[in-house]
Amino acid sequence: MTSSSEQTERATRWLSAEQQRHWRAFRNGVALLMEALGRELEDESGFSLHEYEVLVRLSEAPDRRMRMSELASGIGHSRSRLTHTIARMEAAGLVQRRACASDLRGVECALTDTGFQRLVEAAPGHVESVRAHLVDVLSDEQLAALGEAMAVVEHRLRETPER
Repeated sequence: MTSSSEQTERATRWLSAEQQRHWRAFRNGVALLMEALGRELEDESGFSLHEYEVLVRLSEAPDRRMRMSELASGIGHSRSRLTHTIARMEAAGLVQRRACASDLRGVECALTDTGFQRLVEAAPGHVESVRAHLVDVLSDEQLAALGEAMAVVEHRLRETPER
């Protein structure tokens, strides 16, 4: 009879040394990149990365408005986390929530003129940070490979139901 630890040992596909090295480089690089981008954005504009992404998504949407559920899904936030973020942003006059015109049960979020102006002011500094810490550090080929790889990961995670 085999123990459960022996069964787990056999069933686990452990990472090779090279895979482990790549995984840790990715994990550490993403953590450090997001920390640097977040710190610089906060220092320069007062926005968190999450708030900035909400403003960007709304600025790109028709009439600068989106359903809350669509916004949450698009940026990979839980609805409750997005609701807290939007409440802070609404209190600051950056966005407004209202009932959807097409479906009164739904709620949409709209970018205010103040929110759009603050985004316009914050964008140049954030783009410079993204360039300094990622885009200009990699070759065009490396950046393309990274983007393509992460698009595959994103697609896989979005199509796979939660466990």
